[in-house]
Amino acid sequence: MRRRLLLLACALRALFVSRPALSSEEPKPSATPAPKKFALPGEAIRDLVPMFGGALATDRIMVDAQKVGYMYREKPANPQDTGWRFFSGDEDQAYLDDLRHTGIYAVNTVANYDPDIIPYVATAAPCAFEKIPGTTTYRRVE
Repeated sequence: MRRRLLLLACALRALFVSRPALSSEEPKPSATPAPKKFALPGEAIRDLVPMFGGALATDRIMVDAQKVGYMYREKPANPQDTGWRFFSGDEDQAYLDDLRHTGIYAVNTVANYDPDIIPYVATAAPCAFEKIPGTTTYRRVE
């Protein structure tokens, strides 16, 4: 699973990279996606970690309220990116390939969905952690 998630990293980095405007020859999207129904209301978000930038997290965490099962940090794509990527760990390849299931969030926001990540968010890149089943702790993985 780690290999599959790492392969996805290249595609997800595109979410952080600024893209040129659409030319007149390129088709424009026909419809905007439906807004996501987040598991936590905005007013429930508390300051848990310092604001230091954005991270990628899947809808399994942010919409379906699953805990973070796997997380890794890579070299940031730009100054606003922390390099953190958060997954529940049960996403299949088809789910991960559909970038509509992934969003950019403040690390603090992800920490509100799963406070178990807080002791690890200051870890320097590169690093990766998986949750130890049945606990609130993670182990470092290579």
